[in-house]
Amino acid sequence: MKTTIYMVRHAESAFAFGQERTRGLSTEGFAAAKQMAELFTGIDVHYMASSPYTRAKQTIQYIADQKCLEIVEYEELIERPIKGLDYEAPWNELYEAIRTSFVDQDFALKGGESTRQAQQRAIPVIEKLLEEQQGKNIVIGTHGNIMTIIMNDFDDQYGFEFWDSTSKPDIYKLTFNMNRLEQVERVWNDSYRA
Repeated sequence: MKTTIYMVRHAESAFAFGQERTRGLSTEGFAAAKQMAELFTGIDVHYMASSPYTRAKQTIQYIADQKCLEIVEYEELIERPIKGLDYEAPWNELYEAIRTSFVDQDFALKGGESTRQAQQRAIPVIEKLLEEQQGKNIVIGTHGNIMTIIMNDFDDQYGFEFWDSTSKPDIYKLTFNMNRLEQVERVWNDSYRA
C-alpha cells in the first residue's frame, strides 16, 4: 500500500537573529504559500503535520484551510541547528558546516546538532506517520535542512548538493511502499513565483 508524503519547505521569512521559532513569512512568502495551496486543489490530503516553527506552519496553513484539516505540530521536526542558537556565525561558516555534516554525520559546530542526531529525533515521527496514515496523503510543513536529513535517511543520494539546490518554498512528493521510499518527485516549480 502506497503512502505519499508531501514535504513542503517553508517560504521566504524575515530573518531575525534569536527568533528561530517565531519568525513568520515575509509578504513574498505569504504570496508563495497561497500559490502552493492552489497546487493542492485537486489532491486529497488526509493528514497535516508541521514543525512548530511559525514559518513552517504558515506555509501550509492555506492548504489546511482549503482541506479543513488541523495542523499537528511535532517538536521533533524542528529545523536542525548546525550550531548553537545562542551565537551568530557568518553564512560561509554555516554553509561549510552543513556540507561537512553530510559527509561526517556526527559533525556539528559547538552547541549544534549533527545529521545523525537530527535523524534520530525526526525519523521515528516519519515512521509513525507512515504506519498510522498508511495509504494516505500527508503534508508536512518543514525546513530545508531537516527535510534533506530525513530524505537522506531513506536514500543517501539526498545530501548537501540536494539541499543546496532546493528553493524557498519547495515541495517534494515522496512515495513510500510501507517504510521504503520508492520515488521522489519535485512538485514545486520556481516559475510559480512569477
